[in-house]
Amino acid sequence: MRLMRRRSSIRNWTEYALALAVVASLRWTPLPVSNWLARRYAGLLDLAIPRLRRVARSNLAFALPNADAEPIVDGVFRSIARLLVAFARFPDIRRETVADWVRCEGMEHYDDAIRAGRGVLFATAHLGNWELSAYAHALFRSPMHVVVRPLDNPLIDALVEGRRALSGNRPIAKTDAARAILRALKANEAVGILIDQNSAPEAGVFVDFFGVLACAPAGFAKLAARSGAAVIPGFALWSEQERRYILRFYPPVPMSGDAARDTQAIQSQLESVIREYPDQWLWIHRRWKTRPTGAPSLYESSRAPGR
Repeated sequence: MRLMRRRSSIRNWTEYALALAVVASLRWTPLPVSNWLARRYAGLLDLAIPRLRRVARSNLAFALPNADAEPIVDGVFRSIARLLVAFARFPDIRRETVADWVRCEGMEHYDDAIRAGRGVLFATAHLGNWELSAYAHALFRSPMHVVVRPLDNPLIDALVEGRRALSGNRPIAKTDAARAILRALKANEAVGILIDQNSAPEAGVFVDFFGVLACAPAGFAKLAARSGAAVIPGFALWSEQERRYILRFYPPVPMSGDAARDTQAIQSQLESVIREYPDQWLWIHRRWKTRPTGAPSLYESSRAPGR
């Protein structure tokens, strides 16, 4: 078992003070200034942690080898900036103002699933504005459950969870989440789960993701099979033309009951959306870190940039 080093209270409070300052500056300044500041903050993140850009370049080199990587990576940091602005302004995004930030497409898939009475599993990802997608859904329809991993800093975690809950959403801790998820689905409610992160071999299955084997969590497909809930991919995707997000729900992904096959189907749907919006996915994550037994690391040539 890996032991976690205890964080010092000084570090926690320093990070929390910085987070509060960032959030306040993005909420209380005029929106054009807030957008400018957020881009500067994202730029500082890029400079302060150069491994993030290195990881993104590595991912793009084998996932989209014919793409021009630098504009995509630049777009990732712009996407982070937009997410920060929206998150800071959650207290001001209400039913009467949410349409200024986001509009919906495909909500009929959710409505049909609720009428079917087996609950909804939203398959979402670090694509576009994942924080706003859940927040806005609660305002357009009804609050949902969101599976979350507590942040390392408990003070920042409380700040983030407090804002997420402003529209009525309810968190489910990622640790030992299965029972809570199944309870919510049995009550014909919706649960949002991020499906795009690297998984340990014991919790996942290997799927084809951008033509490269990636270990994806199999628990999502198993929950879908056990509950009979509709599996609906959904993402808040930025539209430069409209200058707001489109909360797009895709048709339900049919589930066969075979965890490996269903996980592949879900990941293939995600890949198709990422290919359409490559600069809005979080390429800075070492998505292909777990390798099949005996396979070399895909990140060795850049000296383990995810460390």
